[in-house]
Amino acid sequence: MMGNARKTPEVRADSQADIAFLLLIFFLVATTMNSDKGLSRVLPPLPPEDVKVEDQKVKTRNVLLVFVNAAGQIMAGDESMDIRGLKEKAKEFILNPLDDENLPEKKDTEIELEDGTKWTYPVSEGVVSLQTTRDTNYEVYIMVQNELARAFNEVRDDVAMSKFGSVFSELTEDQRTAVTKAVPLKISEAEPRQGVKK
Repeated sequence: MMGNARKTPEVRADSQADIAFLLLIFFLVATTMNSDKGLSRVLPPLPPEDVKVEDQKVKTRNVLLVFVNAAGQIMAGDESMDIRGLKEKAKEFILNPLDDENLPEKKDTEIELEDGTKWTYPVSEGVVSLQTTRDTNYEVYIMVQNELARAFNEVRDDVAMSKFGSVFSELTEDQRTAVTKAVPLKISEAEPRQGVKK
């Protein structure tokens, strides 16, 4: 009876491991990854460590609150508006062309140009504050961000054209730096509000 017992053959797993490894490599090489959507923003530099940063109080007139609710409705300042009107509202806020006391203050700032001369420009103290709810559609959020960025870019183009005779993208690096100091991109994002509970 002992002679009838069969031995089970060993299963060699090394060739299976080789095949699994080759399949893994194949899928890593052959698969394309979707790129993430996002916003390209350069954050302002941190202040030097020796400078004490205190909480800065911002005057109400210097803040344009843009709120986007879960339904995609936009409120800029005190008025409800369509996405198409947001850029012009933001441009008016940034420029304050008539020195309206309800729009941001301006501070005359000396900006050094590449040839060593100084350029005095009334820099807006205004900040656009964007706030959403946690339920705000991401596509609407991106559209609002784009409109706000377009407003700043168009103001920069206007300033660049009046000072240097070219649009912002065609300026030299030093000229772009000067225009960026004259029209800084000041968009802050407030903590999202909680959505309405159902």
